[in-house]
Amino acid sequence: MIGASNMNIRKLIITAAALAAGLAMAPAQAAGGGAHVERQSWSFGGIFGTYDTNQLQRGFQVFREVCSSCHSAHLISFRNLMEEGGPEFSEAQVRALALEYEVADITAESGRRPAVPADRWPSPFANDQEARDANGGALPPDFSVLAKARGVTDPFPTWIFNYFTGYQEGGPDYIHALLNGYHEEVPETAPHSADGTPFQLPEGKHYNDYFPGHAIGMAPPLADGVVSYAESEDGQSVPQTLEQYSTDVAAFMMWMAEPHLVSRKQTGFAVLIFLVLFAGLMYGTKRKIWAGIEH
Repeated sequence: MIGASNMNIRKLIITAAALAAGLAMAPAQAAGGGAHVERQSWSFGGIFGTYDTNQLQRGFQVFREVCSSCHSAHLISFRNLMEEGGPEFSEAQVRALALEYEVADITAESGRRPAVPADRWPSPFANDQEARDANGGALPPDFSVLAKARGVTDPFPTWIFNYFTGYQEGGPDYIHALLNGYHEEVPETAPHSADGTPFQLPEGKHYNDYFPGHAIGMAPPLADGVVSYAESEDGQSVPQTLEQYSTDVAAFMMWMAEPHLVSRKQTGFAVLIFLVLFAGLMYGTKRKIWAGIEH
């Protein structure tokens, strides 16, 4: 009886492990069609990572000069750009920036007025239909939390280690890969259909290694030299390349999606220290109370 019981327990364990592996693999298969996304080295990565202020300022420049012509960022206000831990622009810089834009205001005489730091980032289109009409029917996603909404999947059991390394940079990794994954023509390595038919790129679409299905409506937004970076404070010039642009804007998008990432990490670390000390205190209390009692 005992042997049969042990066998049943082993079968249950094996079945549960197989089911867990299948469930872990399912998202990766459902995400389908995208190439493997390489992990990048981010300043905000890991348990003790923090944002790079200079990188966020460059990323904002890329967003403003390139991305904001199609994409909105409804959840970010101008004044957020001067918060500690973010791009940290000065108040004067933010006020001057806001004055370059107009926002809708029914109380204004003409229905519009110059923006102030408290205003949200203005959308490039009046409504979703106008945005679709300007982009071949595709609706450009809002950038506010896109770095958290997008991500990568790891096969079982690799994803288990993410809990120990604090990996949460899947969104920026995917955005960086996407921006670098365009091809002018469909490559020979493009996947074939189930019946062996070569990949057919729909009209108006662009081939991208990392976009699910590989056919993306957004044209390549970045290329070498499209954004002019100023020299850094130490006098060194930052590369003005697609690789650098994509890294900087992905980092900025991560900050938009998780502006309090650093403070959250600090709070979590303090809680862990407290729990360790509390556990030690409880253990010592238990030893003291039960020291003279046989058990």
